[in-house]
Amino acid sequence: MSARKHTALPKARTLIEALPWLTRHHGKTVVIKFGGNAMVDEELKAAFAQDVVFLRHAGLRPVVVHGGGPQISAQLDRLGLASEFKAGLRVTTPEAMDVVRMVLAGQVQRELVGLLNQHGPLAVGMTGEDAHLMTATRHYAEVDGERVDIGRVGEVTAIDTGAVQALLDDGRIPVISSVARSADEGDGTGVFNVNADTAAAALAAALGAETLMVLTDVEGLYEDWPNSDEVISRLTATELEKLLPDLASGMVPKMRGCLHAVRNGVHTARVIDGRVQHSILLEIFTDEGIGTMVVPDEPTDAAGTTDTAGATGLADSAGATNTAGTTDTAGVADIKGSSETEKAGAA
Repeated sequence: MSARKHTALPKARTLIEALPWLTRHHGKTVVIKFGGNAMVDEELKAAFAQDVVFLRHAGLRPVVVHGGGPQISAQLDRLGLASEFKAGLRVTTPEAMDVVRMVLAGQVQRELVGLLNQHGPLAVGMTGEDAHLMTATRHYAEVDGERVDIGRVGEVTAIDTGAVQALLDDGRIPVISSVARSADEGDGTGVFNVNADTAAAALAAALGAETLMVLTDVEGLYEDWPNSDEVISRLTATELEKLLPDLASGMVPKMRGCLHAVRNGVHTARVIDGRVQHSILLEIFTDEGIGTMVVPDEPTDAAGTTDTAGATGLADSAGATNTAGTTDTAGVADIKGSSETEKAGAA
């Protein structure tokens, strides 16, 4: 008697392939920066929500950080407010800041929370203002060697992870808008818009996350763009640092964020193509993976161990946690730069 043909065997093989990755990541925190085309394409948004919920049910602890540059620009246009950029950063007037806050917390975040909660009561939305999650100071742009005030654009200086940890411990999925409370003297209850790449990297470091994942609109970090479309699959922090001066402006804040993360306790940082459906699952749970992975430097030897804590000056004290549970991220603000799809100050 011939054995029955099992047409579902390929599915079983796929599940088995994921087993070592499931074991490795079980119980670990993963911070995901949601941006790029995945934010505006309905099918990609739905697939992203499925991926995040899958991570949660697979035993991981996902945290989502989002910006909303395209949505902010569209709303400003509707209100007749000009979108002005200096040194790649959005000039954020108090009026524009009101729009930023409204769009991020009232539109983008709510839609994402709704998509996630179609799969169960899992997602909880918050901003960096809530429970002192993110504190920032005013950022000044540099134009032709001069310091220029660009309004309510902030640099993250401290992270308090208490509320996020409580949500994770309760089995929830925090969805965080990149708005931070002001620490500037005399600013009262003021808030700042911060680059979402910067915010995600700072939060990943403060949480001691296993992985930072940054969704973007390219396949990863190209080896010799535009001469070649070969993607670098893996590189160390030092290798990335050497490449930073020559990167396209759109990749600078993302790769600086990855560098900061792996030099401050995060085991891996990955830039992946958000235009590919289920790119998060492909990156974490398959042998091939997609995108570019950044890893910490290996210690050289007993006499000269590589110093990865602050070699780039990004955050000499970014991993220090005080007795109140607040992580001091002085220097996190160095993870700044312009982005083609999301500007610092445009989330």
